Amino acid sequence: MGRDSGKRPGAPQRICVRTSGFLVQRRLRRILHLAGYRISIGRPAPGDLVAVWGHSRHAARGERLAARHGAGLLRVEDAFLRSLFPGRAYTGAKDAPIGLTITRQGCHFDASCPSDLETLLREHPLDDPALLTRAEGLIARMKEAHLTKYAAVDPGLPLPEPGYVLVVDQVRGDASVRLGSADAETFRRMLAAARAEHPDRHILIRTHPETAQNLRKGHFTEADTAPGVTLFTAAASPWDMLEKAHAVYTVSSQLGFEAILAGHRPETFGIPFYAGWGLSNDRHPDMPDRRPRQLSSVQLAAAALLLYPTWYDPLRDRLCPAEDAAEALATRARAWREDHEGWSGENIRLWKRGHFQRFFGRYRRLTFTAAKGRKTLHWGATQEDQQVTRVEDGLLRSRGLGAQLVPPLSLVLDDLGIYYDPTQESRFERLVAQRIHLRPDQETRARGLIRKLKELGLSKYNIGGAPVPLPDGHRILVPGQVEDDASVQLGAGALRTNAALLRHVRQQNPGAILLYKPHPDVEAGLRPGALTDEGFADLVLRDTDPALLLDQVDEVWTMTSGLGFEALVRGIPVTTTGRPFYAGWGLTRDLGEAMPRRAAKHGTVTLEGLVHAMLIDYPRYLDPVSGQPCTVEVAVERLESGKTGRPRPGLRMLAKAQGLFASWPGLWR
Repeated sequence: MGRDSGKRPGAPQRICVRTSGFLVQRRLRRILHLAGYRISIGRPAPGDLVAVWGHSRHAARGERLAARHGAGLLRVEDAFLRSLFPGRAYTGAKDAPIGLTITRQGCHFDASCPSDLETLLREHPLDDPALLTRAEGLIARMKEAHLTKYAAVDPGLPLPEPGYVLVVDQVRGDASVRLGSADAETFRRMLAAARAEHPDRHILIRTHPETAQNLRKGHFTEADTAPGVTLFTAAASPWDMLEKAHAVYTVSSQLGFEAILAGHRPETFGIPFYAGWGLSNDRHPDMPDRRPRQLSSVQLAAAALLLYPTWYDPLRDRLCPAEDAAEALATRARAWREDHEGWSGENIRLWKRGHFQRFFGRYRRLTFTAAKGRKTLHWGATQEDQQVTRVEDGLLRSRGLGAQLVPPLSLVLDDLGIYYDPTQESRFERLVAQRIHLRPDQETRARGLIRKLKELGLSKYNIGGAPVPLPDGHRILVPGQVEDDASVQLGAGALRTNAALLRHVRQQNPGAILLYKPHPDVEAGLRPGALTDEGFADLVLRDTDPALLLDQVDEVWTMTSGLGFEALVRGIPVTTTGRPFYAGWGLTRDLGEAMPRRAAKHGTVTLEGLVHAMLIDYPRYLDPVSGQPCTVEVAVERLESGKTGRPRPGLRMLAKAQGLFASWPGLWR
């Protein structure tokens, strides 16, 4: 959490302003309030501060007011991770900043005087192992999620062949250029130096995101191109560009900072905050002697990302550590990347379509007929050769049943297969492969999620139920399933009914106490799978909370039920007779058909790795309170509080009508 991220003790400090932005931008006011400041438009009294926005053209009004009354200045600016889009293009609350820098000295980009960030970099020890581990994790997460100041970038965009020299443009008139001791001539010298020093390499001029939207002008235009010198205006990921670059040339752009985090030693022609610390080749003749210290890239990140800014969690409405702000931005960036080209929905029933619009239609409205140029979003399993992205409920779904039309908090997308279909590789399996070796930050996050799920007793549907006294003995929980469910049809193997499973478990465990838990949809009479002979079970547990049961049993036997995964999360041994998504990784005793694809390609996975893949990486979550994409941690908090959404009026009648007429080809899909 940043220096100003904790609320100040006592009464908020009054800050006087002279520009309307502080009054009309709700996010700005909220962050300042949480950081311990109270905005006023009056004259400053003794002890008050005057707030200005960085070194903008309107900042002079506040500077004059502060000088006239002897008040201190508070300079406010965007943090290094801001939003999806530039603030000039999108001024609504949905694209307001997730972080601010709130400084008493100069802004970080003002090389003419010491800044709060420069002071941190010069004087803070930056040697705490926990702090540096956090910084390493945040750098890795920014790379992985392609996070940058404006995160609406597309990692899928094509780039030139690797080995180019990246020359970074900036907008004309920007304070970071002027106060970084640079001007238009500096940019011309930089391009000339790049060409002279790399005569045989392609020079790629990366334009600023605001110039691509015609919001502001850059220093380079098509007139600066030549054979071997091109402008690059596409919204590609800076991390992808940096990975393929041979060298990086910058004046004072934030991309130079990201280049250092990516392992480059950029050539700097201005005096940005990251120059002078031994991490760049500094060309400016007047580099301040205030920066004598040699730093590592991790120390630079620790100061600039963890200690310097004030970060805000918009869904929880609170100040937060940098990691939480980054994850909030990452969820929105993922939604934009997957949805902005538009989806065409297929096999999605009418009652689900409004919720699908909220999930996937934020940036371009879904259509439910085939449309050229759109990807196809298909509910459930399909033929192996069908080129669609499959969508299904996630494992932290709701408080209530899908069959009762309770909308889900989570949905999974899979462009290869689907997680419950073991007959073909899925995107989920590849995610598991990526999580065999977790970074410390990933392991910490997965363990925290496991701990929270166990503490709260959360499961897929969270429909509760009274606790039931259980017989003494070795208790085996056998979860029932919906027998026509795709996970059973595709993955159950030889045992394909609840009765057959119970019979097999009794044969293998004649002295155990068998506890049979019917599937909630079957209990509600909504899906097939009811037992006609319950004689193999010692106790049939109807209307019972599965989370309460898991705390009282010794093991779980199942075909493919998701309750087996929930048991693993709680440290309970699981035996599978089919091929569920959590089998074949070395965490379960598997009696079903072997899965050499998983074992041979990926080997043993830790529980934390499986949980990270299944509950963090794979699903998308939608916050039912704000209607925004959210992290799994926010979804867990909503499930805990019960703020999870309910069926909308009229949906039951619509669903019944669709069921009655489902046989009419083409009418309801």
